[in-house]
Amino acid sequence: MASGLLLLRLVLGLTMAGHGAQKLFGWWGGPGLRGIYGWLAGMRLRGGWVPVGMLVSAEFGGGIALALGFLTPFAALGIDAGMMVAIATVHWAKGFWAGNGGFEFNLLIIAAATALAAVGPGRFSLDHAFGWADNLSGKWWGAGVLAGGALIAFLLLTVGRRPEQAAN
Repeated sequence: MASGLLLLRLVLGLTMAGHGAQKLFGWWGGPGLRGIYGWLAGMRLRGGWVPVGMLVSAEFGGGIALALGFLTPFAALGIDAGMMVAIATVHWAKGFWAGNGGFEFNLLIIAAATALAAVGPGRFSLDHAFGWADNLSGKWWGAGVLAGGALIAFLLLTVGRRPEQAAN
């Protein structure tokens, strides 16, 4: 089981970190920080650089932490919240299937991150090495990550968003 959890953490975590690196550094055809700033401003998010920092922290930082098995449920929380915002703002209107731009893969990422929070990062992790793994995993951690991600996404998309301009 430990090697399976390691594989899942590495693939999911490094994929998310790569996705975040596109935004942070502009690597692999990504837009970089200025591009993400403009994109998020176009979605009417308040706070200037704050939502940019939140997104980059969730994807890049959360991905690295998840790959290392470091503070696993908190890494999963950031990833879940980011993917929920992505579903609500970009993918939901395109349906389920990723081939149409839908939310299929985002849902898989949410499920995998939440599952890691519930079952723990496994023996080959920093959480285990520091003796934290038993205290930072379990069904309530998984439920909390899922609920917390939904709450963060909801707050960002309501309170953290400027209202649309009325059409004249």
